[in-house]
Amino acid sequence: MLSFLKSKPYLKDLLTGNYVDIHSHLLPGIDDGAKTIGDTSKLAKCFQEMGVSQFITTPHISHYIWNNSPEAIIAKHAETKLLLEGENIKIPFQAAAEYFMDDWFETHFQNEKLLTLKDNYVLVEMSYMNAPVQLYKILFDLQVAGYIPVLAHPERYLFYHKNFNEYHKLKKAGCLFQLNLLAVVGYYGSEITKVAEELLKKGMYDFVGTDVHHNNHIASFKQKIKIENSNVPALKEIIANNQFFKF
Repeated sequence: MLSFLKSKPYLKDLLTGNYVDIHSHLLPGIDDGAKTIGDTSKLAKCFQEMGVSQFITTPHISHYIWNNSPEAIIAKHAETKLLLEGENIKIPFQAAAEYFMDDWFETHFQNEKLLTLKDNYVLVEMSYMNAPVQLYKILFDLQVAGYIPVLAHPERYLFYHKNFNEYHKLKKAGCLFQLNLLAVVGYYGSEITKVAEELLKKGMYDFVGTDVHHNNHIASFKQKIKIENSNVPALKEIIANNQFFKF
């Protein structure tokens, strides 16, 4: 049968039993993710059921909105780990952070150690309204400081959609790209799905993440993907790339 006539797979079925997630918001009461330990428990159980073998949860650090510190995140991780083990939820997980790139961040990483995904790999994001004025200076200085930037959900920055060359500039500037998996089922809208598919076709993604905050995100993994079946092998490849972060 012709490939375009084949039924599209469900997103959850693309996650094998050894998938390592590197972007989520499961620590309770620390940002816009899980609100309570009960929420965290439910989401962690869902991760296990979906085939997530390990995960690195990444609370926001945005000085002007979510003023979390590495110390607070590490303490919350330790507390949450004990509580989940008490409920017999034993999925291994670590904590890093999703850093918002702004003027505070640039000063911060030059003076303080960042919470990384692994080694010197750091998850970063920017405003959905516009890129930082000093974006390329921040990226350059971040790498001079010894870090490798992993840009969260590049497909969601609408201001780049009309100028695809900006994505090439970001890659050339040393950014690795992390796809939000929910983009391929249309969770964020058809335009973002289209851009995600284009980035996928061009081989510009390095890793993936669930970016799970709540149950609605979990539910969307039970939907069929909306990208072409011809691009599924590329999607599977970047899902497999996450093995790099296995701990």
